[in-house]
Amino acid sequence: MADGVNRFLGDTPGRTIVKLIVVCLIVGFVLAFFGFTPDNIVDSIRYHVLDLWYNGFRALGRVGSYLLLGAIVVIPVFIILRIFSYRR
Repeated sequence: MADGVNRFLGDTPGRTIVKLIVVCLIVGFVLAFFGFTPDNIVDSIRYHVLDLWYNGFRALGRVGSYLLLGAIVVIPVFIILRIFSYRR
């Protein structure tokens, strides 16, 4: 079992934890240098997801209006063509 864990992690669990801590400290330092905070990152992701959500439904609303606009022209023309072809 330990061999499977080592293979999954790429090294022993202890060494992997130490490597992850070092990388987290370096990345945290760089992000803090550029002014990022954990709240800032989480809020940015949250606002991005909400923006995609609302814009997605707005786009669906536009598709619905395009569908209705096209139907105002296409359905009467279709009915008229069917009536004229029915007489033959």
